[in-house]
This record gives sequence, structure tokens and C-alpha cells, in this order.
Amino acid sequence: MTASVLRVVCVCTVSCVYCIMCVYCIMCVLYQSWFCFRGLSASNNRNREDSWFKSLFVRKVDPRKDAHSHLLAKKEDNNLYKIQFHNVKPECLEAYNTLCAEVLPSIHRDSGYPCELVGTWNTWYGEQDQAVHLWRYRGGYPALTEVMNKLKSNKDFLEYRKERGKMLLSRRNQLLLEFSFWNEPVPRDGPNIYELRSYQLRPGTMIEWGNYWARAISYRQHNREAVGGFFSQIGDLYMVHHLWAYKDLQSREDTRNAAWQHEGWDEVVYYTVRVTSSSALLMCHL
Repeated sequence: MTASVLRVVCVCTVSCVYCIMCVYCIMCVLYQSWFCFRGLSASNNRNREDSWFKSLFVRKVDPRKDAHSHLLAKKEDNNLYKIQFHNVKPECLEAYNTLCAEVLPSIHRDSGYPCELVGTWNTWYGEQDQAVHLWRYRGGYPALTEVMNKLKSNKDFLEYRKERGKMLLSRRNQLLLEFSFWNEPVPRDGPNIYELRSYQLRPGTMIEWGNYWARAISYRQHNREAVGGFFSQIGDLYMVHHLWAYKDLQSREDTRNAAWQHEGWDEVVYYTVRVTSSSALLMCHL
């Protein structure tokens, strides 16, 4: 405002050299001051209005004082899951599958091991020559520790690991908990194809993801396609895995298109995409 007033005074000084008190100058200064004050006041009002207007569309997340595992996981059953990704040498895939079929089901059937082989698949579309295994440990971390200790003295398993190492290019795993609003994975009549969708979430958005999918899962139950939903605890963090089952690829297409007919599904997709930094899809078969 000061710069504007000085500018007016300087312009008027040329025509007021012979004036002791120029009324015109004073009027110009007063008018300029009033105009600047009015503009500043209007600007502040607009900023306040913009802030209020924007607040209507900003999602406020309440601060949490508990771990995600306590807020999102099932409490009635203390299940822990392990998902394994094995990248197999292409020429060894058949031998690898035979080896797994000989050893892994025996661990699943042995009541001395508090674990279950939920499923084992080979990738069909996505990353090739990959095997995926999903284990469930009833009893959480103590059950996992018990199984690991027992396997150290299981000669068949030790031999299996030795032979398996010759067939793999790389491997990785994660420990997971299941979302409270998803189904627990159960055996299904086949044949089926399975879709594993993996999402890398932005840090701090797991609760928001859970809030939206707690509603969204009801839109995806009509054909019993929802198998299980999990979030990572150890391994790659802020990861979510959704497992779906379909009769075939055409059934998958029809089922996914039908979800868009439900009011609210588009909103769920919009908001969950905003909290995702990357995603991956694997089509698998048994």
C-alpha cells in the first residue's frame, strides 16, 4: 500500500509545485489508501471462503492409538498367513511341481504341525514360471515358530529344500493377517482360475483402505468370487493382497463388469486408487 501511495504523490507533485496544500493530492492519497484496504479485505474474505469450501471435500482421518493389526484383523481366530513367491527356472517347473506335490501336502495333513496349505498355484498371466504358496498358521506367531522348529528335524523337508534350491532363480515371502471383513479361504470345487491382486499402499493409508473395502466387499460376493483379503505384517510393508476365484476368464470379465452396476462401487474404486502407489496382478491356476 505504501508503494502505491508514494507513486500517486510523485505523479501529482508535477502539477502541484506552486501549491502549498493541494486538495487534489490529499484526495488521491485517501482514495488510493481506501482502494488498497478494500482489496486486501476482499482477498482475506475470499481466502476464508476458499478454505471453508475446500474443507467440505477433504477427508479427515481421526488419529489412531492402536496398531493396524488390532484394528483391521480378525480377533476371533488368531490366524497368521505366509505367502511365498518362488521364481522357478523354466526348464525345472515340471520337476518343481512334482517335488512340491510329494512333500507339502504331507505337512498339511500332519496334525503335529499347526499349519495348513491353503493353496499352491503356478502363474498363468503376469510374471511367468512362478509358483505361489499360501500357508495358514492357526495360533499366530507361536504356531509359526513351532512349525519352523519341527521342520528343522524333518528329513523329508530338508531334502525337499535342498532339491528345491537347485530349481529356483529367486524367492521371497511375506507374513500376512487377514482383513476382518473378508471370507476365510476355504477349499472350492473346481476347476477354477485364481486372480491375485497386490497393492502397494501409501504409508499411513491402511485404515482408509480398510474403511472403503469393508463396504466394497459386499459388491463382490454375488458369485462367491472373493477368496481372501490380507495385509502384510513382515516383509514388504503397506502391502495388500486380494485373492479371487473364477470359473474361467469370461466369467471373470462378466463378474467384474457386474460390480459397476452397484451404486457406490465407482466411489470405492476412485478412493482406493488415490491411496495406492502401485499394483500388480497375477492370474494363477492350480
